[in-house]
Amino acid sequence: MKSLRELFCIGHGPSSSHTMGPQKAAIKFKNKFPDANSYRVTLYGSLALTGKGHLTDVTIIETLAPIPTEVIFRMDIMKPFHSNGMLFEALDERAVCKGSWEVYSVGGSALKEEGETLTKASIYPLTSMKEIMAWCDKEHQELWQYVERHEDETLWPYLKEVWDTMQETIERGLKQTGVLPGTLQYPRKAKMFFSKARKEDKKAHGLVFAYALAVSEENASGHVVVTAPTCGASGVVPSVLRYLKEAYDLDETECLRALAIAGLIGNLVKFNGSISGAEVGCQGEVGVACSMAAGMAAYIFGGNLQQIDYAAEMGLEHHLGMTCDPIGGYVQVPCIERNATAAIRAISAAEYASYTDGSHRVSFDEVIKTMVETGRDMNTNYKETSLGGLAKRSI
Repeated sequence: MKSLRELFCIGHGPSSSHTMGPQKAAIKFKNKFPDANSYRVTLYGSLALTGKGHLTDVTIIETLAPIPTEVIFRMDIMKPFHSNGMLFEALDERAVCKGSWEVYSVGGSALKEEGETLTKASIYPLTSMKEIMAWCDKEHQELWQYVERHEDETLWPYLKEVWDTMQETIERGLKQTGVLPGTLQYPRKAKMFFSKARKEDKKAHGLVFAYALAVSEENASGHVVVTAPTCGASGVVPSVLRYLKEAYDLDETECLRALAIAGLIGNLVKFNGSISGAEVGCQGEVGVACSMAAGMAAYIFGGNLQQIDYAAEMGLEHHLGMTCDPIGGYVQVPCIERNATAAIRAISAAEYASYTDGSHRVSFDEVIKTMVETGRDMNTNYKETSLGGLAKRSI
C-alpha cells in the first residue's frame, strides 16, 4: 500500500479517473515533449464513452495549452489491461509522431502503465485487516498508530490540509444555488437541505444529507474536492466526519486520527481490490467510501478493533453489486444521491456494530475479495460506460 497521500488527493472534480488522472498524465507528457507542434490524445473504452460528461477532453486540452491538442474518442476499443486507456502523441510540424505514451487512469487519480500491477510496492509491511488487527492487539496500538508508524513526519500536516479542504468544500457547497453544469440541468440542493435541517428538532439526517450534497455538487461543478477514495464518492467521508465533529465536539487531533483510519480502510481496498468504477462499478467508489466512513465512525464511537472491522465490512458488503451507470456520463445522477444515502448508511453501520461485541461471520478482507469477484462478473455496460442501467433512461 502506498502513502495516504496517494489516496486522499486534492484536486478538481468531477472524476478522479476522468479528470484528475488524465490531467496528471497530460502534465507528465507535456514535460517530456514541451516542444511539440501539436498533441493528439486518444481515449479508449470507458474513458471515451463517458469522457464528455466527465470533462476529460476539456481537462486535457486546457492542461496541454497553449499547444493545440486533438482529442479522439475511441468508444469501440476496450483495452484489456484497463478500460480507462489513453494514448498521448507528440506531433511535429508535419503531423508526424515523434513520441508517444500509453497510460491508464485506474481510479483515485492513479496512473499505471501496462504490466505495472505485477509488482505492488507497499510502505506498509502488513496489507490485510486481519494482520493489522493482530499487530495492534499484540502491540496494544490503535489503527491510526499503525498508519502513523509507517508514514513519514508529513502525514499529520497533510491530513490537516485534507481535512481543511474537505471543510472548505462543504462550506462552499452549502452557499450555492442554481443548476449544475451539463445538459441534465440538475438542481443544487445542499443549501435547501441545510436550511431545512436547521429548523427541525431531529436534524441529524438532514445535516448529513446537506454536507454530502454540498461536496458532491461542488465535485460535479468541477471545483476542488478530496478523493475519498474517488471524486465521485468524495461526499461520504467529509459529511460523516463533519457531522460527528459537531455532534461529539471532536477536536482536530481526533478528526485527523479518524481520517487516518478511514484512509487505511480505503488503502486496503485499493491495494487488494479496486476503487475504479470502470473496473468494478460503483461498489468500488461509493461502496468503499461508505466502508471508510463506517470504520471511521465506529472508531469515534469508541469501538474496538473488531467493531471497526465489522462496521467497515458492512459498509462495503451492503453495496456489493452496485453498478456505475451515470446518466449522460455526468457525475450527477445517480451519483450525488448515492453519496448522501451512503453517508447515513455508514453511520448506521457503525451504530449497529457498536451494539455488538464485534464478532461477525464475514471479515472486511473477505468482502474485499468478494467485491473484486463481483466486479469481474459485472457486465461492462454497468461499469462507467453509460451503456446500461439508469444511464439508458432519457435525459
